[in-house]
Amino acid sequence: MSSIKVLNMAGAEVGTVELSDAIFGIEPNSVVVHEVVKNHLANRRQGTQSALTRAEVSGGGKKPWRQKGTGHARQGSTRAPQWTHGGIVFAPKPRDYSYVLNKKVKRLALKSVLSAKAAEGKLVVIDTIKLDAIKTADFRKFLDAVKVDGKALVVTPAVDTVIVKSARNIPGVLTTPAVQLNVYDIINAQYLVVDQAALAKIEEVYA
Repeated sequence: MSSIKVLNMAGAEVGTVELSDAIFGIEPNSVVVHEVVKNHLANRRQGTQSALTRAEVSGGGKKPWRQKGTGHARQGSTRAPQWTHGGIVFAPKPRDYSYVLNKKVKRLALKSVLSAKAAEGKLVVIDTIKLDAIKTADFRKFLDAVKVDGKALVVTPAVDTVIVKSARNIPGVLTTPAVQLNVYDIINAQYLVVDQAALAKIEEVYA
């Protein structure tokens, strides 16, 4: 097991904690991570795009000109795809892009990105992340104190409304409870800031 220092919200070191090798010490699997990110983005797609085919565009009932003798190419409708205001070939229609991945694959991907963050030194463990009132300036001050100066994912043991509302106006900063961690958000963040209690919950749930 490797250990990592624990900071308080003022940025002072208050101890160390052991990291589980089963979660934070595996060899990252980039292929699995790619599959899970692709799945996450596909599942987020609304799939509401829609266009009209030639069967659905209004008009076009009359043949534009007779079949032969005009010198023009033969045409049957002014709503064919090659005409202005014609229908769309293979028009997109509302559909569901989501698909299901194996749970073991998703779990391996999550362990891979957590291990990668720990190996890069971008995992920051805080003894307790707590604010008395909703105050964005106080949360910004906390991030500065622990030297988090980029995009960050802040992980709490449970949903904390005060923390969520304090952090939501800071560009690049997201918050999530430990049980709702996802691979995409971890990859998208430069730093992973974890409450010590949330760290224990991550190891309990995903070990």
